[in-house]
Amino acid sequence: MSLIMLKDIALPEHFPLPQPVSAEALAADNQLFDRVKDAIVQHKALLIAHYYTAPIVQRLAEETGGFIGDSLEMARVGKDSECTTIVVAGVRFMGETAKILSPEKTVLMPDLASECSLDLCCQPEDLKRVKAEHPNATVVAYANTSAAVKAQSDWIVTSSLAVELADYLKGRGEEILWLPDRHLGSYIANNAKTDVYCWPGRCVVHDSFDPSGIVELKKAHPEAKVLVHPESPAEVVALADCVGSTSQLLAFSKQDDAPSYIVATERGIFYKMQQACPNKTFIEAAIAPQGVTLDGAKCPWMSLNSLAKILECLEGDAEQKAAHTITVPEDIRRAALKPLDRMLAFSAALKSGSVPQDL
Repeated sequence: MSLIMLKDIALPEHFPLPQPVSAEALAADNQLFDRVKDAIVQHKALLIAHYYTAPIVQRLAEETGGFIGDSLEMARVGKDSECTTIVVAGVRFMGETAKILSPEKTVLMPDLASECSLDLCCQPEDLKRVKAEHPNATVVAYANTSAAVKAQSDWIVTSSLAVELADYLKGRGEEILWLPDRHLGSYIANNAKTDVYCWPGRCVVHDSFDPSGIVELKKAHPEAKVLVHPESPAEVVALADCVGSTSQLLAFSKQDDAPSYIVATERGIFYKMQQACPNKTFIEAAIAPQGVTLDGAKCPWMSLNSLAKILECLEGDAEQKAAHTITVPEDIRRAALKPLDRMLAFSAALKSGSVPQDL
């Protein structure tokens, strides 16, 4: 296999990271819990929260009949729900995905400024140019991309399906143009043993994990196993006892018998891990001193999903609600729907044990 890193891609020099949420704001959020819970029930809304949101947001989803999961699971649940109002607590591409799959529903987000660094690394204009330079390549876009990028893609995939899809495409003799995460692209190329034209983007959290720091943690906790998300650098992946998506890491921690785990992914997942395994210890993997996050293994944009903002998107005036409403132009939505539907069909076929050659 070979990894061919794409050149002349316009990557941000600095990401516009929001400031960490203050202790005062967190305390105020705690006081709103019952009020926001009532508002969700009264508006018959479905709250879908990503594993990386704050524990209080995940608890709110649990207590209102909502859902907590990774981006693939969120996409499925939003599509299949009978609720006509969906509140997506995550980052913007997740809200866009919900709207693409459910155009007839109102899709709200606590804060439309909740970006994703991987999304910011891949602009539609750059992709259009790169596609022209590689006209025979199949464009496989990570879910962590904008609707406009998805609309130019042949396939959408999450980390839980990435290697399997690469194997599938290799079997059909197709070249892969992967975007936007360089680390996941490297992981795909290594594990599917196929050539990958790779976009050089990065996740600000996973790119910051420090292999030498993890080695030191392992020395201090020799009984601990290392869980790693494949958006992490190859040197970190090489230390892992388990590599997988958030849902796969959670499943491993439930099924495995180790007493403790060093976890190299966003620490929001600790809420569900600790809930599922109350007698186990979860340790945040080391961040490099030059890491680009402001607050350790914590996505600064996920922190924008507050209870106060959830309340505003449900009970605010018309102008406030509009500021929380996800819209996707219909031409882009229709184009992006095709690769998203393929992802869901591929996932279902994998579970059934038989993937047709003509998806």
